[in-house]
Amino acid sequence: MKNIAVIGAGTMGNGIAHVFAQTNHKVNLIDVSEEALEKAKATIAKNLDRMIKKEKISETDKENTLNNIHTITDLAKGVSDSDLIIEAATENLELKLSIFQQIDKASKPDAILATNTSSISITKIASVTSRPDKVIGMHFMNPVPVMKLVEVIRGYATSDEVTEATMKKSKELGKIPTEVNDYPGFVANKILMPMINEAIITLHEGVAGVEEIDTVMKLGMAHPMGPLQLADFIGLDVCLSILKVLHDGFGNAKYAPCPLLVNMVTAGKLGVKSGEGFYSWGHGTKDLIVADNFKK
Repeated sequence: MKNIAVIGAGTMGNGIAHVFAQTNHKVNLIDVSEEALEKAKATIAKNLDRMIKKEKISETDKENTLNNIHTITDLAKGVSDSDLIIEAATENLELKLSIFQQIDKASKPDAILATNTSSISITKIASVTSRPDKVIGMHFMNPVPVMKLVEVIRGYATSDEVTEATMKKSKELGKIPTEVNDYPGFVANKILMPMINEAIITLHEGVAGVEEIDTVMKLGMAHPMGPLQLADFIGLDVCLSILKVLHDGFGNAKYAPCPLLVNMVTAGKLGVKSGEGFYSWGHGTKDLIVADNFKK
């Protein structure tokens, strides 16, 4: 699997394209927006410059990585010769189902179709394709070039061969894949999101302030980032979306999103991406968070 297609040029998509291109894969980075694609290439170049400064790669490595990435707006053309296609679009079920229907028709019959979803059922996504045995979850962590974990999620019909190939490919990227089964939120977000939600409830109830809550979790629980700061980094809209999936999937009140989170998302306070969430974020602050908290 040397020909890779990544659908979506946002934070996760450009990070996934980066790690594949840096490990000598040919990558088609696909998005409907030319502007998004240009921004993605600029972000990847900036991240590679940061790695050069840390003496982790050379200028030649940077050039080779960028040359391995081809940007394209035509989805059908972008996936036609790909061995592995990874969807990294917005966490929206209807959008993902539409994309998978399209790539199922446009790609090679033996191509593996993967989704970077952080909570949506792999089985549900696979059900709209003609090859549910070749559909799998590859949940990368943000920032993708730095974080080692890849949650590999088997749908109900995912074959052993596809799972093994995906695990192997993840290791080739220098990642540590962990196989999990298809339940709402999988492992990472089934555990993480209730914790973030509880931190928001603690703030909502007036038990403590934002910095106090984060300080307790950082110093008392050895977390590199407090839950409210992490929520800002993930995106409060993404947190809300995942909690809704958990609540709908399990029907348990413990997954019900805190009203404060709902109100903040409604008001457009989404965290780093909007400039304001539980914290205020100035220009360039997101890069500082990555450098400070993931520098090892």
